[in-house]
Amino acid sequence: MKNFILLLLLLSQSIFAQNNTHIDHAKRYDFVLKNFKSESGIVLPEAHIIYGTYGHLNAAHDNAVLLPSHYMADHQGYEWLIGAGHALDTTKLFLIATELFGNGHSSSPSNTPEPFHGPRFPIMTIRDNVEAVHHLLMEDLKITHLRALIGFSMGAQQAFQWAVSYPNFCDRIVATSGTAKTYPHGVVRLEGQIAALTADEVFNNGDYSKPPVKGLQAFGVVWTAWLYSQEWWRKELWRTTAASGTTFAQVLNEYKTNFIPGADANNLILQMRTWEQHDVGTTAGFNGDVEAALRSIKVPFLYMPSATDLYFPIGDATYEAAFIKKVIFKPIPSLWGHTAGAASNPADEKFLNENIANFLKK
Repeated sequence: MKNFILLLLLLSQSIFAQNNTHIDHAKRYDFVLKNFKSESGIVLPEAHIIYGTYGHLNAAHDNAVLLPSHYMADHQGYEWLIGAGHALDTTKLFLIATELFGNGHSSSPSNTPEPFHGPRFPIMTIRDNVEAVHHLLMEDLKITHLRALIGFSMGAQQAFQWAVSYPNFCDRIVATSGTAKTYPHGVVRLEGQIAALTADEVFNNGDYSKPPVKGLQAFGVVWTAWLYSQEWWRKELWRTTAASGTTFAQVLNEYKTNFIPGADANNLILQMRTWEQHDVGTTAGFNGDVEAALRSIKVPFLYMPSATDLYFPIGDATYEAAFIKKVIFKPIPSLWGHTAGAASNPADEKFLNENIANFLKK
């Protein structure tokens, strides 16, 4: 059952990270920003960004690749891309893997003191995360330019925002299973998951004294319904990672009770709010025009939606790609839904690594 449980944890860390022998694990750091002002206008006296690094920064500081994290993930979430036989060679590249506000390690509702603890923690946007990491790169690591930026899911949201906010900062950008804007249907989905979590009376408007277990379980079930494609479920592809004899009832119960173990409810909600507010069109100077923001992207951009993603539908990605001047649009031909963009199975791992490696070589 071990491999199956690893699959369940995909959105909090890569399924390959736990037993990955082809790389050395990252060195972990804590970057602190004093008096960080969020887009909401609220100032955090200290904003912490946790990040990990792989490889070594060269003397010219020009071999850096940024890997911004996805929903509730830690800095190990991209190890499916790293090491021998993979797209990112740590003998040549310096990799920086950052963690989003709200994941429980970087500044989050669960670890920030009053007056910003719990439900009083300010909503952080994707742009807030990008700005904080820009400070990290410039001030802590003295990096003024990136060889590349690669992002999955909420990491892809950050990739789009970097391309718009800092159009000359990266040589190349890759986005997998994520879009430049969260469209209304995506907001409805996220609100449904928040509603499921907060319906538990123990939640108490975010001021709970113990975890709202029923709400967390309801959240897990609703989230699971969107994670893979309908055909993935019909063909019972979960059997490829589950132990022999595992039943559907066991699969569903595992998602219900063990989806993101130990996750704090307010942290989960904060990152969902970050997700649903994402829109590159609301970047200063674009007046809400997402098409104009996409047209402003200057660098070569490898856009890799999953063909069966229910979070970020391929129709939304196809619409956006039409406005990006230097786009290579390469859908992932997978039944694994959203998770295809993080190499949740060997075929998708091979497809992603080959296409990303070829793109970075050009």
